[in-house]
Amino acid sequence: MTTLQRKPVNPIAHLTAEDIEAIGRELDELRDKIVASRGESDARYIRKVITTQRRLELASRAVLLVSIFPPAWLLGTAGLSIAKILENMEIGHNVMHGQWDWMRDPKIHSTTWEWDNASPSEQWKHSHNELHHTYTNVIGKDNDLGYGIMRVDEQQRWSPIHLGQPLYNFVNACFFEYGIAAYDLELGKNLKTRKRRQSPQFKERLKQVRRKIGKQVLKDYGVHPLLSALTGSWLTTIAANATANLVRNLWTHSVIMCGHFPEGVETFERSSIEGETRGEWYLRQMLGSANIDGNRAMHIMTGNLSYQIEHHLFPDLPSNRYQEIAPQIRDLFQRYGLSYVSGSLPRQVGSAWYKVFRLALPNRGEAKRLADGPRPVSGRRQTPATRWQRPATEAEPVVANS
Repeated sequence: MTTLQRKPVNPIAHLTAEDIEAIGRELDELRDKIVASRGESDARYIRKVITTQRRLELASRAVLLVSIFPPAWLLGTAGLSIAKILENMEIGHNVMHGQWDWMRDPKIHSTTWEWDNASPSEQWKHSHNELHHTYTNVIGKDNDLGYGIMRVDEQQRWSPIHLGQPLYNFVNACFFEYGIAAYDLELGKNLKTRKRRQSPQFKERLKQVRRKIGKQVLKDYGVHPLLSALTGSWLTTIAANATANLVRNLWTHSVIMCGHFPEGVETFERSSIEGETRGEWYLRQMLGSANIDGNRAMHIMTGNLSYQIEHHLFPDLPSNRYQEIAPQIRDLFQRYGLSYVSGSLPRQVGSAWYKVFRLALPNRGEAKRLADGPRPVSGRRQTPATRWQRPATEAEPVVANS
């Protein structure tokens, strides 16, 4: 995952500025076509998913009332895990993207939905919708790359603290909902100085997170175990809720890692997005995302983020339409000689984790040479091929990303 500017072979060097703007126009036309065709079948889909999820959660919690019996515990925990994954991935994430706002249903709207997660929806929408989707894979701008705790590119300066990043990443995966809440709060930045810690804005956001976590803990580890107390199942219900949350966290973390970390996915320097056109923004989403191959059930369980490329191109289109447009997007990649990164779930998870371990170590060989090479010269606006890969002979000194 070397920043595109430092690669010895640029994957878009063959594209002209006209090609890139043509890609943008074609994608705009495809988006307009899907927007115009949204209708009752789409509305039925999301309502059916919501109904199924709520019934599954209710049934699972009912079974857990007698979770003192091992078969009931296994059945209830499995059902609750699936229900939590569905709520976070296919429902919450996509509703808060505004994918279903066109229905004008106040109960299924980005401005009113509050999800089953430690992070308040308003804070998540800012860090995810506004920042991550705007600055996709831009080192130093997109904090989803490594969540501020990991080195994710050879061009980032290595330090001994990175040796522990496989452990940091595993712990983050286990407690992912809380990691996201801390990430949305920008804790690393806001706890550095007294001024930031005492900021009224930070204090208010921190209060919102505490309140949301309190509600989640009360629901999963207070109210529902109390209901199970009559059957002597309160401890097993607590264990079931903890297990379901762990399963949901591990699954969500894995899916998100697969979307932006596997080999073949590009990262970008800050200077590369200066004056970025619509076509160039589209191209960055195409190069900075990866898909997961699988069946329909797997796609639904990932919130259709298995179509991460399509999602990043059109984050506000209904998730059930990504499978429909994926062949057209793949064809676009092929026609313009671009690499459509996709693979099975085990392959993508393995690729992402391999990168976590590899980048925990200092650079060697070619990667080190690239990291120590000259930094691109800023100045007049250039075409994407020259902005995203400048000549290696330019003499401006390197300022390492951090």
